[in-house]
Amino acid sequence: MTLPEFCRQMPKVELHVHLEGSIRPETVLKLAQRNGVELPADTVEGLRDWYTFRDFPHFVEVYVAVTKCIKTADDVETIMREFLEGQKAQNILHSEVTYTASTVEKYCGISWKDQHAALLRGIRYGEEELGVTCGLILDIVRGDPVERAMEVTEWATSEAVIALGLAGEEHLGTRQYAPCVALAAERGLPWIPHAGETTGPQTIRECLEIGTPRRIGHGVRSIEDLNLVADLRDRGIPLEVCPTSNVAVGGVPSLAEHPLPRLMDEGVAVTINSDDPPMFGTTLSDEFARCAETFDLDEDILYTLTMNAVNAALVSDARRAELRQAVREGFAELEDE
Repeated sequence: MTLPEFCRQMPKVELHVHLEGSIRPETVLKLAQRNGVELPADTVEGLRDWYTFRDFPHFVEVYVAVTKCIKTADDVETIMREFLEGQKAQNILHSEVTYTASTVEKYCGISWKDQHAALLRGIRYGEEELGVTCGLILDIVRGDPVERAMEVTEWATSEAVIALGLAGEEHLGTRQYAPCVALAAERGLPWIPHAGETTGPQTIRECLEIGTPRRIGHGVRSIEDLNLVADLRDRGIPLEVCPTSNVAVGGVPSLAEHPLPRLMDEGVAVTINSDDPPMFGTTLSDEFARCAETFDLDEDILYTLTMNAVNAALVSDARRAELRQAVREGFAELEDE
């Protein structure tokens, strides 16, 4: 069995993937045509060319343009259903998907109530028809007013939302959202910020100052401060690493120079993720295969990385036990082939 095939077949859990950034290119074109949205490309090949990013701000610009193709609650349900179908095809048993409801409301005119109902329909389809589970991480966008962020935090107490997120351009700040993190904590809601993706370790430290995150999205620039790395390790804060994404937006010069193996050597609980797969020309299976090939990771390490994700997932004890058993059995079956 080839390495890519092994990585496709092995059971997986994904913790860092954006719903709007996971829309199939064919669906982006279909939504744009149906909803009268002009894009700079009208073919899948053209979209892939458009998905060549100069830097992180350019990525955000493209991401928002794709989001603007969504116009109805049915569109939201469609992209959730298709996302979970894609996860099922890769043997991804559980996903924790980041969703920017405030941007969809702002640009697409769909209320949170209607978005939420559509997302729930998609999640139930995944559970009942596909046998996969999914939780939502509702994120605040850096740069948004605190009042708006507090509204998103209130939304995040809705059914199937498992955490409050924080995303966007890191230079726009973190500390101003401390009231949101405090409110989430009062409601028993973990928070999972993006930090240390395109800027240095300081953004991660700012996140730690306003409330201990359950996980850190990306976090790879922590490697520039080994005291911080030790702090993350000792506090048991996992990192949601997205290798291809990190290279694509300029956070890391190349995959060969990615700090993933160093973070693992330092004892940090690292997980592998795809971030915005079609935008970066990847899948979670591809991420595992590329990392395995680049860093000479054997099956035992792939198993450990997968179990890191199971252990860091925001699921019930019963679901975690199911996932652990499925991963153990799945890897054992593949090793016997």
